[in-house]
Amino acid sequence: MATDGPSLESLSATLSRVELKFESINIQFEELDETAARLSDRLEKHRNTLDQQVHEDQVWVSLLEDQLSTLETNLFVTYAMDTLRRCHSVVLGKLPDLAPSLPTVASVLHRKARNRQVRLAWESALQDLGLSSTDITALCTLFVMHGCRAEYFGPAQRQHYVGKVEVLIRRVVTNPALRDGLLRAVQVVEVGSAGTVMSETLEQ
Repeated sequence: MATDGPSLESLSATLSRVELKFESINIQFEELDETAARLSDRLEKHRNTLDQQVHEDQVWVSLLEDQLSTLETNLFVTYAMDTLRRCHSVVLGKLPDLAPSLPTVASVLHRKARNRQVRLAWESALQDLGLSSTDITALCTLFVMHGCRAEYFGPAQRQHYVGKVEVLIRRVVTNPALRDGLLRAVQVVEVGSAGTVMSETLEQ
């Protein structure tokens, strides 16, 4: 006597269709996950760019608002210049073959955006000196703002302010990124590399 209901063959065919459907759904989920990961990466890069822009804007505002004396301007620009020169020197030491095409800090900064070898050498130089890209941005901003009218202080002139310039920086520089960048610049110039700095300001 025959029994009613689906045959074994039809059940097997149905199961095969279900498995194929699940495979299709899994593939779609994997594609969605990849798309979400790419989107998340783009958003993170965009956020980092916006954060960097905010920091740069804050440094500019600080430089416009802080009433630096001539002495302070000369000292701060001097340490910024010497630190940037030191960064440039370290990069050239890592890339001697490219030295003729990298005559200035500006040329290094320009080339690193397109050249992986230069970018890696720059990042390594900053790490060697205990600096960050935020420090460099702050120091470059200071130089652009005040470099044209600042007087460079050589080692003999700076000697009068050794041990005092850090206190001066903490007292008169209001922007944390610029303040920390300058404190590290002093360490690079006077000691050879930067360590941890305290970003709190001192009461006048």
